[in-house]
Amino acid sequence: MIDPRYFGDAIEELRRALSARGAAPELVSRLSALSEERRKLVRRTDEMKAARNRVSQEIAKLKAAAKTDPAVAAQAEARVSESKAAGEELKRAEEDLKKVEADFMSVSLIVPNIPHESVAVGTSSSANVEVRRWGEPAKMDFKPKDHVDLGASLGILDFERAGRMSGARFSLYMGAGAALERALIGFMLDLHTREHGYKEMIPPFMVGRDAMTGTGQLPKFEEDLFRTGTADRELFLVPTAEVPLTNIYRQEIIAQGRLPFYFTAYTPCFRSEAGSYGKDTRGLIRQHQFQKVELVKIVEPEKSWDELETMTRDAERVLQLLGLPYRTMALCSGDMGFSAAKTYDIEVWLPGQGAYREISSCSNCTDFQARRMQMRYREAPEAKPRLVHTLNGSGLAVGRTFVAVLENFQNAEGNIRIPDVLRKYLDGAPGFFAGPDGLWLRRDG
Repeated sequence: MIDPRYFGDAIEELRRALSARGAAPELVSRLSALSEERRKLVRRTDEMKAARNRVSQEIAKLKAAAKTDPAVAAQAEARVSESKAAGEELKRAEEDLKKVEADFMSVSLIVPNIPHESVAVGTSSSANVEVRRWGEPAKMDFKPKDHVDLGASLGILDFERAGRMSGARFSLYMGAGAALERALIGFMLDLHTREHGYKEMIPPFMVGRDAMTGTGQLPKFEEDLFRTGTADRELFLVPTAEVPLTNIYRQEIIAQGRLPFYFTAYTPCFRSEAGSYGKDTRGLIRQHQFQKVELVKIVEPEKSWDELETMTRDAERVLQLLGLPYRTMALCSGDMGFSAAKTYDIEVWLPGQGAYREISSCSNCTDFQARRMQMRYREAPEAKPRLVHTLNGSGLAVGRTFVAVLENFQNAEGNIRIPDVLRKYLDGAPGFFAGPDGLWLRRDG
């Protein structure tokens, strides 16, 4: 949720910022009108409460005087009747204020974050800006296969049987494929905890509506979520570990000296992909269930922009150690996620597609999520609490890393050379064979 000051004196700044994000102009007008109506009602109810207090004091004095002057008793009774009528009017005004505040909250919850001043203005990915590039795509003297064909020929992926169990956009990893996915998870977690300073967590894989609202998935993106629970308890399957990790300190005031928090977690992720019909229907790129190692930071506001650069480098380091070529893109205003003020997408090279594809998004959400969660900290023991800044990033999407390993390290026979950093996780595992030039994944019988 954005700072309420934008709905007052900074309304034109808000209008420009949301226009850059493609938000409907009437959304700002609606918020501005509700904000003004709320201010008037707050002022009106405050004045009525003050008048009521004055009348109550006057009635008390009249009743005291009536004990010695019977003529004053009638005045006291008249003022009591006026006070009751004023009380009913105040009650109606408070009900009006409550309704306006509910409407204001309902609308403000679907307003995206304000882009940072460094974010390029644009409406689509064509306006994204390349920041840097690492590695060169390998020159192959054969036509590279994509991961679907490689997975089938190696006997490590089965989409048909997964489909019979669960429908489209599900996958079945088998044998060496399952081992490789698990090795990637272990490698990522070890790197982030041992070298980058993140604390490993195992959060709930299901969360309530408040947690989803806190990170911005609700109410705007409800159709993209899988809902479950019982008759008296609504739960959502997490679309990313960002949700539970960022919510750890919701509605808390973090004591002085405890920040920053760096968290990492592996979780399965569940997304309905409601708006992606017909996109990436082949293979692992866009699934209803997939694995991801997530990075989350909760930091002081003054440090969040440096923390975004560091987080992005942490995610890039995974690809560097695996030897996978990538490029890093600064997203334009119209291509960023709902809660982000600035986002870097890391795109890995996939020979089977002949293209770079997103494998990580690293975002600074500033105080947008913290305001929704009321997550604050103190700079000093007696200082007024301030909202923290929250950041999140994929470190990395495991399935897409699996795809990149298969496609970038295949040979003409369809075998896969395993990156050296994964060898300790896979040596001796069925389906992997050590040779003079490294560890290879071959047909798992």
